[in-house]
Amino acid sequence: MPKPGSRLRLVDVAERAGVSLATASRALAGRDGVSEEVADRVRRVSQELGYVANPYARTLAGGASSTVGLVVHQVDDPYFSEIAGGVIQVAAEQGLLVQICHSGRDPEFELRQIRHLIAQRVGIILIAGSGYTDHRVEAETRAELSAYQNLGGRVAVIGRHSLGADAVLPDNEAGGRVLAEHLLGLGHRRIAVAAGTEGLTTVADRLAGVAAALQRHGLDLADLAVVHTDFTREGGRLAAERILAEHPGTTAIVALNDAMAMGVLAVLRAHRIPVPERMSVVGFDDVSVAADLAPSLTTVRLPMTDMGRMALALALKPRTTRPRRRSTGHTLVVRDSTGPAPA
Repeated sequence: MPKPGSRLRLVDVAERAGVSLATASRALAGRDGVSEEVADRVRRVSQELGYVANPYARTLAGGASSTVGLVVHQVDDPYFSEIAGGVIQVAAEQGLLVQICHSGRDPEFELRQIRHLIAQRVGIILIAGSGYTDHRVEAETRAELSAYQNLGGRVAVIGRHSLGADAVLPDNEAGGRVLAEHLLGLGHRRIAVAAGTEGLTTVADRLAGVAAALQRHGLDLADLAVVHTDFTREGGRLAAERILAEHPGTTAIVALNDAMAMGVLAVLRAHRIPVPERMSVVGFDDVSVAADLAPSLTTVRLPMTDMGRMALALALKPRTTRPRRRSTGHTLVVRDSTGPAPA
């Protein structure tokens, strides 16, 4: 039974009637493949509960529309812009349209965006960006997407999520490890991390990679200054100001995405701290402007456009019993923002 005050869903009818969601959908739509006895039971339960069939769900069950819904964390972040570019490329090849939504890294708002897309009868939903380390945060979204997929919708995600969907998995931990190894190889030991929002799987995974590299050198992440702020350029500025004020001996800053690294570089420039002579800085993602910064940014390259293409390609395939996983690979790109630790 649904909870008092909650929206009645087809899954509630299916559970009360003791049938699968797909069977309940076929029974109420009057399609073949359901015995008359079962169909009568589903219709009776539907009437008892007061369920009204959702025309959007019927559209999904009858065949996907020509629109792809893409949910990103931040529309103006080049990371998501490049992913969206890959999605749009494949969509154009398939004669599909793309509708882009912005979640702001707010799981409740993300869920509202997903429900809006379902109500708009999109045939495919893609979610680009980090999942959440607390699986309870995504539990309601997982249930919503499961019902959507059972009615014929398709879902794929980019990043580590607990949503039970096909996933493109960036090499976040391996990339964090190679960045830290690069700085350690240059002699840096007083390293700080501009870490981004706590609770995001992307932040946790990249930090785990940094920790693994430190451990190989007999160091511990707990001994480093790890500053959590928003996973944005402004978050990078705030993290850099705190690092300079509270840990003045720092010689290198690991920013866990390029947007944060840009904020870090802006603060260092404002404080007239030379990079890399006095402070080395690394980012993560290799967005298109990273090479044009002054100094150009050392970072880990992820194939962001390809990630968007991979996600939509997965969603266009027939659904499988177990979600598919695709790894992205990564490349360390060394530029002018890193150098030997100062004596």
